[in-house]
Amino acid sequence: MPMGITSENVAERYGVSRQEQDEYAVESQRRASEAQKSGLFEKEIVPINARWIDEETKEEGERLISLDEGIRHGVTYEKLAKLKPAFKEQGGSTAGNSSQISDGASSVILARRSWAEERGLKPIGRFVGTQVAGNAPDEMGISPIYAIPQLYKYTGIEQKDVDVFEINEAFASQTLHILRKLGLDPAKVNPKGGAIALGHPVGATGGRQTATLFAELERQDKELGIVSMCA
Repeated sequence: MPMGITSENVAERYGVSRQEQDEYAVESQRRASEAQKSGLFEKEIVPINARWIDEETKEEGERLISLDEGIRHGVTYEKLAKLKPAFKEQGGSTAGNSSQISDGASSVILARRSWAEERGLKPIGRFVGTQVAGNAPDEMGISPIYAIPQLYKYTGIEQKDVDVFEINEAFASQTLHILRKLGLDPAKVNPKGGAIALGHPVGATGGRQTATLFAELERQDKELGIVSMCA
């Protein structure tokens, strides 16, 4: 089953309207735009020189990539409302309120503190625990509803103690359902935007979210955060 159809299933079964999805997407883009313009992503990004080839002239060159290019500055609800449904006639999921097809890479070093200190590396955070949960495949993306409460039970942490949540925005429908079901404070979720704005490079998103989380905790002078991937 295509993931886009699972997004439509979630929206239909749990009452997430097209308007709500578009409004959420606009906010994700706004947060990401403001964060990028303020330089808040710079601590998370390692610039690289990328080779390019012009398909017509075959001219080759290099370009420094130092920021995420998927963020759409100046997106409005009115613009998104004009987009056609991407997966189902009369559906609510569009190219504007779904995560982008993106390319990217990320890495995270997970090690004992002693290992890091022996190599002159300063730990930027402590891994407390993880949980994995699944759900019906025709509702792909909402498993954080089950995994996050399991994590609370496993660690003894309460939801009110969590300062920042990085939740993957595969689709606005799925993300909104998670926020509602868990009763999360929207201000604490993806404060610098999520995958709808930044993109969802499969295999790299978890590392990207982790880097974003630690940088944001430091910026806010907070301590506790959760990274959650959809499944």
